[in-house]
Amino acid sequence: MCVVCGCGTGHSHDKTEAPATDSDVRVDATGDLHYGTGQARVSVPGMSQARTIRLEQDILGENDRHAARNRENFTAHGILALNLVSSPGSGKTTLLCSTLMALRQRRADLPLAVIEGDQQTRHDAERIRETGVPAIQINTGKGCHLDARMITEAYSRLPLHEALHAAGHAHQPHVHSPVEQQPHAHVHTQQHQHSHPVHDASEPAGILFIENVGNLVCPALWDLGEAGKVAILSVTEGEDKPLKYPDMFAAARLMILNKIDLLPHLDFDVQRCLDYARQVNPQIQIIQLSARDGTGLDAWLDWLLAGAPEVDRRAARIAELEAELARLKGQVEAPHA
Repeated sequence: MCVVCGCGTGHSHDKTEAPATDSDVRVDATGDLHYGTGQARVSVPGMSQARTIRLEQDILGENDRHAARNRENFTAHGILALNLVSSPGSGKTTLLCSTLMALRQRRADLPLAVIEGDQQTRHDAERIRETGVPAIQINTGKGCHLDARMITEAYSRLPLHEALHAAGHAHQPHVHSPVEQQPHAHVHTQQHQHSHPVHDASEPAGILFIENVGNLVCPALWDLGEAGKVAILSVTEGEDKPLKYPDMFAAARLMILNKIDLLPHLDFDVQRCLDYARQVNPQIQIIQLSARDGTGLDAWLDWLLAGAPEVDRRAARIAELEAELARLKGQVEAPHA
């Protein structure tokens, strides 16, 4: 049982933990049970909320230190690292293969690489390699998500850094912290700068796609050092997924609504799905796409080649306030409905 996300990942527990408290579960008027309502927002059998929070801080804190080093490395080299997250069957790998081939056609000089995450097999990594893009498979065993340490190890085995320099890109000079002891794709001096022409910072010098384990729960909490999470939702999954798995969609910078070529055959309310996503995350950007027929693929490529642009903060704040106003109005009107 993982104390961070509440799922079975084999983490061991201290046998001296305090018993769980009544705050772990709430029973509503209909008799439905609501776990994860305590301070820790997760219920672990035999563990108090306070102990759960302490363990979560220890585990995530160590992960975040690894993630910070990854992010520093990616940023210094101009690498756009994206964490692709979804449930199984969303079409994530098919979309990724189509994306890689389309990027090759539009920007043949752009270095690309992929880190594939699954519990078992290397099927997806083999599919990626067939596109000609280097890929490293990470199998997590019972683990339900990738973590930052895994990314450090996998990245060091990819030829992305060498490809960047072969393409003539420089990275920014940076000074490493004395505690930075993780494996790296190449040996650094304390401060260094390559003599290649400096790359235009408005565009990525290379792109690293990290395809996480298929799961809409656990990967939401784990920072890998990425520039952002991209949540891929298939129209075959139901429009209410952003409400059912709010942590994931709240953490994402972009939502791709995938498989829209199937809409004529489904009872799927697109506008409701988009509204639900923005209700959870008013700043989320959305692209509707079909990896099969290519609809929306150009918009996705534009977003990537623009370096995954941030949203207009002022517009995002207005949208956030409008969403909050709508929620409050709903609460006022509900008793009179």
